Parts: sequence; structure tokens; C-alpha cells
Amino acid sequence: MQANWDDLRLFLAVAREHSLSGAGKVLRLDPATVGRRMQRLEEALQATLFAKSQTGYALTEAGAALLVRAEAAEQAMRVAVAGLPVEGEGLRGQIRIGAPDGCANYLLPQVCAAISDENPDLDIQIVALPRVFNLSRREADMAIAVSAPEAGRLVVKKVTEYQLHLAASETYLAQHPPIETPDDLQGHRLVGYIQDMIFDRELDYLDSVGMVRVPLASNSVSVQVNWLRQGGGIGIAHDFSLPATPGLRRVLTDHISLSRSFYLIRHADERHNARLSRFAEALSSGLRAEVARLEACA
Repeated sequence: MQANWDDLRLFLAVAREHSLSGAGKVLRLDPATVGRRMQRLEEALQATLFAKSQTGYALTEAGAALLVRAEAAEQAMRVAVAGLPVEGEGLRGQIRIGAPDGCANYLLPQVCAAISDENPDLDIQIVALPRVFNLSRREADMAIAVSAPEAGRLVVKKVTEYQLHLAASETYLAQHPPIETPDDLQGHRLVGYIQDMIFDRELDYLDSVGMVRVPLASNSVSVQVNWLRQGGGIGIAHDFSLPATPGLRRVLTDHISLSRSFYLIRHADERHNARLSRFAEALSSGLRAEVARLEACA
């Protein structure tokens, strides 16, 4: 049997993505190359690993059996290198962070730029997606979330709390009836999330606002903030986003004030990885400081 770890690495990607194209994106390889490698692996093992159809690649019985062993080999590889000392003083290589787009747009760029200044050989990738990241599928080395996951082999650390308030542009407020009590909101247009696309319960702010209809809705925080900046309506905004959006003003701060938290999440297999632990500590420290700085300017 001539299969090697690199073959198993590609097999894991196909098994997790259920397609050659999906695996190719994860591996940064041409799907045709991935397909040829899977054919070579099947020939080496003398077994059919995938049932191919229009809906994708499904594991056969032999493929499911290999998946268990390949994941065990993957974990063993990670454990084997996790305790090695970090070479030199600086971090190097590539680290990918998954984060909701509010954090990814208004906090991570400056925090990661500062880390990069201190570690010029380090490549940092920020993946901003309005959903929960799957670290078990290695979509990222670590992720930031607005609630602590309750399942999975994960290490979760609370990083910091942050504040949110209703906000609107000075232009909008000047052109519409005054907002002095929560009841006054009924005469205003609300900007917020698409309800059936809210991926975390902590992002559902409607009860706090006391309104049901959201005439201007998006699954993206950045789109919502830009709507507010353009005078589209009134909505919940992160206090840390306000310094980057001059012209927005908080309203009803004595009546409606929300507090949420950021959590740093890592896969349990990486808890002893000295390199990722050093980066995680720098990231956490930077996020805490940046939230405090920006909220003081809001």
C-alpha cells in the first residue's frame, strides 16, 4: 500500500467538503488534481472510497472506515508538533481567523496589523462570514464568536464585552420626528438583520427595540451600518463601529443599551500548540484594548 499522509490529507478534504471543487478551494489545488489523487489513492488501497453523483461525493463503507483512521492520523500529526518550541522570537507561517463581519471589519484589521508589525514573517488571514465557523473541518485556525458554543471538542475563552446602542445619522434625525422615548420608534424605519438569517441568538435585537418589522434588512453588519450612515433609518450599532462612521449618533441611550461578548474558540487538538497559543494571547489582548479605545471615542 503506497498511500501517504498527503493522500490522506486530500481524502479528508474531499470527505468534509463532499466535492472536488470544495476540497480544491480548501487545499488551493485544481479540482482535477484532487480527483486524480483520489483515484490514485483508491487504486493503492484497492477500494472505492466515494460514491459519485450529481449531489457530490458520498463516502462508501470503505471510505467511512478510512475517515475514522485518517482523522486519528490527523490528530496524531497535530499532537506530534504541538509542543515544539516556536523558532526565534517572532511568529511565522500562516494563521487564519474566522469572525463575524462586525468584528472583522471594525476591530481585527487594526489589531492584526499591530501583530503583523511585530511578526513580519507571519501571514494573517481574516475570513469574515455571517455564520458560525466549523473548526472541526479546519475552516480556520481559530474563530471569534458572539456566544460560547456548547458542543464540540473546542476550547472557548471569553475575550471581552462590548456595547451596542440605537444609532442614526444626523441627517436622518433632522428630517424625521424626534425620538425621545421607545414609543417614538414606531414612527421610524428600522435597519437590522434578516430574521431567518440570524445565525446566533445573541444577534436578535428586536425584543430590545420593541419593533417587529425591519424594512431595511441585511445579514451583514457593514451593510446595516452603511444604511444608517446614508440616512436609511435607525438601528442597533456596535459602539466600536461609530468612530469609523462619522455622522452617526446614538439615541435613547438611557432606555436601550445592549451588552454582548466576544469569545475566542480553538479546536481542542490545538490547545498545546505553542505558536497558536502565542497568537491567541496577542489577539485577545489586542481586541480588549481596541474595544475599550473605540468605545471611549463613541
